[in-house]
Amino acid sequence: MACSLQTVFLPRGKFTTFSGNEFPRKMSHALPFPAESSGAIVCTMVSHETLTRGVVGLDSLITRRSPIKRLPLETEKKEEVCSGKFGKYGGKYVPEILMTCLKELESEFNLVLHDAEFQAELATALKDYVGRETPLYFAQRLTNHYKNSNGEGPEIYLKREDLNHGGAYKINNAIAQAMLAKRMGRKTIVAATGAGQHGVATAAACAKLDLECIILMGSLDMERQSSNVTLMKHLGAQVKFVDGNFKDANSQAFREWAGNLESYYFLSGSAVGPHPCPSMVREFQSVIGKETRKQAMEKWGGKPDVLVACVGSGSNALGLFHEFVKDEDVRLIGVEAAGLGLDSGRHSATLARGEVGVYHGAMSYLLQDEEGQIIGPHSIAVGLEDPGVSPELSFLKDTRRAEFYTATDQEALDAFQRVCRLEGIFPALEASHALAFLEKLCPSLPNGAKVVVNCSGRGDKDATTAFICKLQDSNGLVANA
Repeated sequence: MACSLQTVFLPRGKFTTFSGNEFPRKMSHALPFPAESSGAIVCTMVSHETLTRGVVGLDSLITRRSPIKRLPLETEKKEEVCSGKFGKYGGKYVPEILMTCLKELESEFNLVLHDAEFQAELATALKDYVGRETPLYFAQRLTNHYKNSNGEGPEIYLKREDLNHGGAYKINNAIAQAMLAKRMGRKTIVAATGAGQHGVATAAACAKLDLECIILMGSLDMERQSSNVTLMKHLGAQVKFVDGNFKDANSQAFREWAGNLESYYFLSGSAVGPHPCPSMVREFQSVIGKETRKQAMEKWGGKPDVLVACVGSGSNALGLFHEFVKDEDVRLIGVEAAGLGLDSGRHSATLARGEVGVYHGAMSYLLQDEEGQIIGPHSIAVGLEDPGVSPELSFLKDTRRAEFYTATDQEALDAFQRVCRLEGIFPALEASHALAFLEKLCPSLPNGAKVVVNCSGRGDKDATTAFICKLQDSNGLVANA
């Protein structure tokens, strides 16, 4: 199949009109929204060199592959970061109608970064409402577990984001963006959630700030994370059912926002999407890494040697990593969800097995098939089920500044149980993927190496799943998870 293109926008503002030409129907899952005068969907379609605007049916929106090039870290220019570009990744591949809104958001975001009053209000909210700073906890028994026969091994510390209000790191970004939305005069917040942690955080922030809250959630996720659905409703949010999972809920949230740009604010919890969304989420989550640097200096007088975080879209990993990106003596390790195994086809390992394309308005690694169609991700941890990933993490992979590995469903379940029994802490299954990688990492580290794992959320929501898994045959259970 093919679509007929109207205009191709070339670099430096030049454009050429094509009348009646046919192009292969291998384009991007961009930001879809209802066209003003027809039942069609207006979308932005891109390759790595051109940006194309056309009118196609929604079913025609699929990804376009882009060749992968290795980029040295020093080539990332400051102006590119300011425009949301990380090497070739990121950008604003969106319909023209959204550009004004995104530019307004970017302008307001840049203002609040340097607004002393806003920053003071945010600092107060993070301290008194969210409960920051969160502890950098020395996991003594977990440390002992990884000592070798000579009694040597690394020291394991957990950054306790699970102790935040709402039980996860998501509230750091949610409260900041909700404050920004209110400053911009928006009355209604719309957001999408998978595991429900972002939904709970957004609903809580809206309740505090007297904002209307609409949460979109996939039907499959609502079944798996019913406790968080109940919490969102208690907090006053309107929870809307979307057939499918997080990627479907996220697409619907974009549509609702695009249809109400004057009064709605789309509160992204993931470090994906068009600029400035990934940069905003990264910036508001960077408090995690800033605290970690300060606490490490207080505890042992230096920096961590290794930072470990799970990776879905990448927001909690970037929250921990960003402060240390320029510290090249600090290893940055992201752990994706290998699901039932990388060769099973049921995983969420975007950086390990994905290819470059454009999805929801930005270029990054994606899970896609030979035709460029998005492949549905799988993980026992709902919050890691995302077919895309942060443009910034994509760049850190290509430049080899960060390392990325995977953990299977079963490895995450084993880690969940291990940390419960050894430390009396029940981590979310998302964070359990990062904790699972310690099994492979610790034997390779020198004695006394300082390892910080981001315990990104609390595992209340996953306790039933983990307990059922323990009682059943692991192979049969994971296949049905």
